[in-house]
Parts: sequence; structure tokens; C-alpha cells
Amino acid sequence: MNQHQKLNYVEFPARDLLSTKSFFTQAFGWNFTDYGPDYTAFSDEGLDGGFFRSEQHSTTDSGSALLVFYSEHLEQTETNIRQSGGEIIKPIFPFPGGRRFHFTEPSGNEFAVWSDK
Repeated sequence: MNQHQKLNYVEFPARDLLSTKSFFTQAFGWNFTDYGPDYTAFSDEGLDGGFFRSEQHSTTDSGSALLVFYSEHLEQTETNIRQSGGEIIKPIFPFPGGRRFHFTEPSGNEFAVWSDK
């Protein structure tokens, strides 16, 4: 449901839309709707959003915001990400409140996954 002045949508650059879509479909079970050859959207994943064709990518080293997934089974999610073509760039580490790791998807965008278990 759309809520006044609440975050509603996020967009990411993607060098390779097909590989990015394939990764998120395999690793997280996402579905996409294409809007022409240069844009694809996802919904019902905690936050709606999309990927637009670009040679840029989003990483914390370049000052980008970090979107963080939650997982009840951190190690299994890490395995799914590896098997789907993602790269673990920061292995599982503890932090106040739980454990997490960072990964990049095939277009180079950085995400993290955390668990309180």
C-alpha cells in the first residue's frame, strides 16, 4: 500500500539486465515485468523497484546506500547467492544485533543480508 511520504520504490543501475534478472529470480525467487529493453521492475519484495540499463553500479565504496535483506537461514542464503552467480565481497561477520554478509549481483550492485539467528 502506498503511504504518504514513506519510501515506496528504489531503482538500481544494471550493466546486464538479463543476468541481473536471472540472479534475483534464482537466488530470491523474484518476478520481473519488463518495460522495454532498458528497464525491468520487481514488486512485492519488501520494497518495489527496478533496474535500468547503465554502465554504473551501486556500492558502498562509492557512497551508495546499502539495501539489506533479512534471512532466517543466513548460510543457506549465502549458498543460494553463490550458486546464482553472486559474489560474496564481505564474508559473514558479527555486528550488534546479529550477523551479516555483503554481496554483489552480476551487474556489480552491492547488497547485504543479515540475520538475528
